[in-house]
Amino acid sequence: MPQNYEKPKKYVPGPGDPELPPQLTEFQNKNTDEVIEELNRMPFFMTKLDDTDGDGGNNLELEALKALAYEGEPHEIAENFKNQGNDLYKAKRYKEAREMYNKGLEIKCDVAKINEALYSNRAACELELKNYRRCINDCKHALQHGPKNIKCYFRMGKAFFALSKLDDAEEAVNFGLKFDSSNASLKSLLAQIVKTKEDLLAQEAKRLAELKEKEKKQALLDAALILRNYTLVSTSSPPEFLEQTKLYLENDEDIESQLIFPSVIVYPTIDEIDFVASVGELSTPGDLVDIVLQRPQEWFEQENHRSFTPKNLICYMETESGGLTKVGKKVSFHDVLKLEKPNVPLFDKALRVYMVPKSESTQWLEKWDKNEALERRLKN
Repeated sequence: MPQNYEKPKKYVPGPGDPELPPQLTEFQNKNTDEVIEELNRMPFFMTKLDDTDGDGGNNLELEALKALAYEGEPHEIAENFKNQGNDLYKAKRYKEAREMYNKGLEIKCDVAKINEALYSNRAACELELKNYRRCINDCKHALQHGPKNIKCYFRMGKAFFALSKLDDAEEAVNFGLKFDSSNASLKSLLAQIVKTKEDLLAQEAKRLAELKEKEKKQALLDAALILRNYTLVSTSSPPEFLEQTKLYLENDEDIESQLIFPSVIVYPTIDEIDFVASVGELSTPGDLVDIVLQRPQEWFEQENHRSFTPKNLICYMETESGGLTKVGKKVSFHDVLKLEKPNVPLFDKALRVYMVPKSESTQWLEKWDKNEALERRLKN
């Protein structure tokens, strides 16, 4: 015997490895590779076909295994597939287990208990695979064979719960509890379903309360605008920054409290725009001028900004008919907006004020065209 000879190590199945079948007890002293090779020669364990067996490349052992699987009475064959499926399910091989249950159901045996188990166990696979509707259907089939199958009621409840069908889930669980009122799994699932329903009801109640409050505030705001005789004009393309602001009452429960406007300030002679999110209706154009001219000194030193001083700027507002009206710096916006003539509206629920240097105002006014102003409101 060579000096470096080592006795083959005994085959010890590891996690997921097959146990030695009786047919291979004589190979218990072979090493792992030899045992795997022998296993692969057996139909139940083979991972590849040996096309040298039999005539025309038929694998005789595999064909024999197929035939063996379908030997016996229908209920025996179905029971065998069920048992194989159960082993695969325990190993968490749910798709393969489902296939075994499928094969068992294809046998169409006439033993209700076996068919009940096949449908119930296949439902368990579908639940694990998140095929919830299939799970529910299999449970219903199983219950036709065994109406007291507690596991089916539990699985139906879980599947309905996963589909957010809470009433159906609760009904399924309650049916199960009629047969086993102390079942811990059913009671736990029922508590989870009931809590989820209560949470959803609370959320819906909160949503409805918030909606009601919002509608109430909107109604007060609409009434406030009517009370003041303010006109609203909606354009087809309001500025995007207005989407983040709103017209509101300073005290949203008091119709007579001051309205607060978002305000768009246009400098037409230099083609620039400013935006002030909140301006009270009792404020004046002069107040607005002071706000927008709070700028760094460098801004006023630029050529096109040198004439922008509180004293030099003139304020205009657009009328409903497309014209312009000069607005005094000490007149409140409330007094301007409530006039019937000229009718100065809010555009997209916001103030629109034009500020023009005095030295350029005449030339700018001469270029203003009412029809073009009206068309601009309709442009996309």
